[in-house]
Amino acid sequence: MDIALTSFGDSNQQRVCPDTNLILRDELENGIVRLTMNRPEARNALSLEMIRQLMTQFESMAHDDKVRVVILAGAGPAFCAGHDLKELSGEPTVDFHAKVFGLAGRLMLTITDFQRPVIAEVQGIATAAGAQLVATADLAIAAEDARFATPGVNIGLFCSTPMVALSRAVASKHAMEMLLTGDMIGAQEARRIGLINRAVPAAELTKATMALATKIAGKSIQTLKIGKAAFYRQIDMDLKRAYDYAAHVMTENMQALDAAEGIDAFLHKRKPIWQDC
Repeated sequence: MDIALTSFGDSNQQRVCPDTNLILRDELENGIVRLTMNRPEARNALSLEMIRQLMTQFESMAHDDKVRVVILAGAGPAFCAGHDLKELSGEPTVDFHAKVFGLAGRLMLTITDFQRPVIAEVQGIATAAGAQLVATADLAIAAEDARFATPGVNIGLFCSTPMVALSRAVASKHAMEMLLTGDMIGAQEARRIGLINRAVPAAELTKATMALATKIAGKSIQTLKIGKAAFYRQIDMDLKRAYDYAAHVMTENMQALDAAEGIDAFLHKRKPIWQDC
């Protein structure tokens, strides 16, 4: 891929957007990176190549500590309409389908395992694997007119892979209702059931997402790494094991330079100066 990247804090950002660039990457201020799915004519449907490019971007940032927060967005009127059904029906082989769904699962795991927070910025629709991306992201901000669904049941293709992320993001009965009916839900309902964090007027979506990203980017990156990894590791443990594990994590965390700095800053009522270690 030949993607032109801008430097952090560059107010004169420029992007090269040839047709092969299905993922646009902007590096914004404060270590915030925006990844934009760029198939607006297809409602940013997840073709095999788009999944590959998303994987490439997350893998390229995995060890780049200049990256503090990632915003995942969609170009045009939709966030993501799910898998590319034209592509799937155009190559109706078991091997191809297994490749697409398997790689999509790896992408979701990559986002979960990515050591910095990922925020989904949702406009328009987020359906099927698009809803899966929203459920997989650590946080999600949506426009008030955004809509969400897992509509596979309506076309004879149950949203089994989106189910994995959805069932871990919302209560089981809410997940089952979405999966069994395929009905669209609005942003306020998505917020109520925990699929997104908040809904804001469409005109304020980018501003609200950036405000949240900027707040998080001001934290110690070492602390963010420790916290995100611990959250997903403990969530499926039984209660005793989770507390034992969390106690071990906090004990190790207390040895970090940023923990000492943060505690000292708090006690002396000053702003901490993070070393990110």
